Amino acid sequence: MLEYASYALVLLALGAYVLLDGYDLGIGILSLFDRSDQRRKEYNELIATAWDANESWIILAGVALWAGLPGVYATVLPGVYLPLIVMLLALVLRGTAIELQSAAPGYRRGWGLVFGISSLVATVCQGLVVGGVLSGLPHRGGVFTGGTWDWLTPYSVLCALGMVAVHLLAGAAWLQDKTTGTAHERAGRLGRPLILTVAAAGLVLGFGLRLADPQHLRFDEPLRATLFGLAVAVAVVCAAIAWYGFGRRPDWRPFAAVAGTEAAGLLALVAATAPVIVPPDLTVHAAAGPHGSQLFLLIGVGGCIPVVLAYNIYAWWVFRGKFAQPPAHTDAAGPSDTGAAAERSVPAAPAAGDGPWAAVAARRVLLTLLAVAVAAVSQDVFGGVRVWIGPVGVALFAMTALAGWIRSDRRSAAGGEFDLRAADK
Repeated sequence: MLEYASYALVLLALGAYVLLDGYDLGIGILSLFDRSDQRRKEYNELIATAWDANESWIILAGVALWAGLPGVYATVLPGVYLPLIVMLLALVLRGTAIELQSAAPGYRRGWGLVFGISSLVATVCQGLVVGGVLSGLPHRGGVFTGGTWDWLTPYSVLCALGMVAVHLLAGAAWLQDKTTGTAHERAGRLGRPLILTVAAAGLVLGFGLRLADPQHLRFDEPLRATLFGLAVAVAVVCAAIAWYGFGRRPDWRPFAAVAGTEAAGLLALVAATAPVIVPPDLTVHAAAGPHGSQLFLLIGVGGCIPVVLAYNIYAWWVFRGKFAQPPAHTDAAGPSDTGAAAERSVPAAPAAGDGPWAAVAARRVLLTLLAVAVAAVSQDVFGGVRVWIGPVGVALFAMTALAGWIRSDRRSAAGGEFDLRAADK
């Protein structure tokens, strides 16, 4: 029975990640279609309060999968290696863009584009991974035996589009709950068309699963059919509540309903496919690890889940209510303070990094190549091969990256990009 507890732990972590990181990925995608720099800055500041806590759930899911269901880990990770690595790189770039945009005065369109595009890329890759797994990955004895592109199927492409729609719906629901003014009105208008889009995607993916999944889905079993029907019914009811709630108060109702829809959809998928995890025949029992590993997992990761939940709840409590841009800091003490406030109110000069477009493009290409090199080096070192680089090279690489980071931070501070004196106060 421990293997099913590990399976439930993986599902809990994945479900929490899809819901929590899904809404901020959706907001990032929505920022690509918003022409207002003020709203885009507001979107970024809203996400900056919780994105790191939201992404912690995918780490828990990976650890639970590795320790509790190593057969799934050994089959899925090699099978979807390419979209998974691209997703991780996109999440790294996205986190960097969020923090640098939040620290910069005004709105930086370059970092805004990185935020939006990386959110879209990460979402598409997540859909490709899910669709690739549901389409079946070739394996034998718990080991992946397929090729590099076996994850790319028509169903995985449809899953990628469906994942984009789901994240956009969650993002719109969160914006209605947390914003005011034009951002709030825009979220209310987008909600209902997105519900229709998600409903259409759900129908296509639901009926397409019977064609894409190589296992024979046994809906003739009464218990399975009943659980699947109940989950679908709950999803429909929650979607109807979200439809009614968009554009109406209370503003929290659409997001709560979307959360219920996503949870019901995940349970419907489990009811349709369990106990098979990786089609056509890798079951929970066959993929489970030793009894001791699963017991250690349930104690360790199970003990971490309340801590992560407490962190999420505390962050939600601290940043509860509607988001509002902080007012400009001014002091009314005297002429010198007035002059200082006036000096602070002058728009900041462009940072040293905002040069001609050719230099900016070259710098971003080099940063992208550096990110790919980091991924390659990590695979080489932690994979135990160490053909490209040894421990001394890793140390030199880390020291060089740290020196570049410190130098860039000092240049940004000298250019007025960060108000360090205000931060010290």
